[in-house]
Amino acid sequence: MSDIAFATLADLADGLAQGRYSSVELTRHFLDRIDRANPTLGAFISVDNAGALRLAESADARRRAGYGLLSPLDGVPVAVKDLCDIQGQITTAGSEAWRERRSGVTATAVTRLLDAGMVMLGKTHMVEFAFGGWGTNPVMGTPRNPWDLEHARVPGGSSSGSGVAVAAGLAPAALGSDTGGSVRIPAALNGITGLKTTRGLISLHGAVALSTTLDTLGPLTRDARDAMLLTALMAGHDTQDPLTFGIPAFDYREPAGGAQPLRGVRIAVMPTAQHPIAVDADALSALDDARRVLAALGADVAETPLPFDFREMMQRNGQIISAEAYALHRGYIEDPAKPIGQYVRARVLSGKGISAADYIAALLAHAQARSDWLDWMQEFDAVLTPCAPFGARQLAEVDEAATPLAAFTRPGNYMNAAGLALPAGFTSDGLPLGVQLLGKPNAEGVLGRIGIAFQAVTEWHRQRPDLKAVGL
Repeated sequence: MSDIAFATLADLADGLAQGRYSSVELTRHFLDRIDRANPTLGAFISVDNAGALRLAESADARRRAGYGLLSPLDGVPVAVKDLCDIQGQITTAGSEAWRERRSGVTATAVTRLLDAGMVMLGKTHMVEFAFGGWGTNPVMGTPRNPWDLEHARVPGGSSSGSGVAVAAGLAPAALGSDTGGSVRIPAALNGITGLKTTRGLISLHGAVALSTTLDTLGPLTRDARDAMLLTALMAGHDTQDPLTFGIPAFDYREPAGGAQPLRGVRIAVMPTAQHPIAVDADALSALDDARRVLAALGADVAETPLPFDFREMMQRNGQIISAEAYALHRGYIEDPAKPIGQYVRARVLSGKGISAADYIAALLAHAQARSDWLDWMQEFDAVLTPCAPFGARQLAEVDEAATPLAAFTRPGNYMNAAGLALPAGFTSDGLPLGVQLLGKPNAEGVLGRIGIAFQAVTEWHRQRPDLKAVGL
């Protein structure tokens, strides 16, 4: 079972179907890896060993009895970010102040994974209240980027633990949230795939909010096909979340056959002159490599000026997050007795000074941007940009007052775009780099088709960090 930890969800499901291992054996394999590596990596905030094994035993019993599968991923393990409620369990949302917050409901997204027969390994670590792109959590501990076990490097946030867990083979997939890049940033910095979904595609019921205007849930996986499989299980109408009303049914299809499966797909490349932030040479090289691969697959890939200012949208997106985060946390955020991290506290408090007029203006601009994006994207299937402007920085280099990692991702939330982060190379010192595809709202299936074709001919998503130092 040496390669099991880095297998895709699809491959693990096939192994269960072929009887190469049971769900209990599979689950124990991941639990053992978590037990050995998590003290160093800090990917999980809690692990439900007994509960996971009971779920696995149930999956095996269904299979033995011939009752049929609950879904294609019945019996396959998964993890969820610790802002998703599970009834009776603690949900901290990354805050020491919430150590005793016991959930009274189960998030709809989690319920749907459980109803599909998936095995819940535990809750993954995160930036406090999901407010930060570096992935740091100075109070409860920062997950360790597994690609450098000699120097502590940022994991990306806020779905930091989900990114680390999948990259290190502690879970085959994990659920994250994305309000300004919190799925895509850790995906890029950890060398895995991350899908930012359209608002309303996956219910937010039972998920701790950061921004009621911008929050989304989405998967972090080994490849794009897995992202589609997980999204298919979670997507759909939920009476407990009005955002899901009227959203088109999720659908994706495999790329066409042949040497050019993306023929007819139109991809715009953001010109370098329009980048909202300087991008390292390694990341620009990764972008060029991705562009060449997509063109070779038959896509029409052309540098195209965008009628959007990503820097301005990044700032406006941050303004909305700050204002709404303060509204959500204002009852205790200024209490010095609460063990809340100073940087997250400062970010939340920055929303206190945003006037009602400025907030309303930001929402109006947000609505106009969504409309403009939908109109402009009629000519394209996706826009290709860097995902993060550089690889994972050392923790000692982090400026908590700056948000460079969100420069390319926040605009996607602001425009309610579907977004897919794909591994696309490495820095000169071996750290993962990613690119981002932004699409129309509800175009996850189109992005998935592009991503599946891209990963069929590239190897970046198959690379693994060296984990010998943590006993793996």
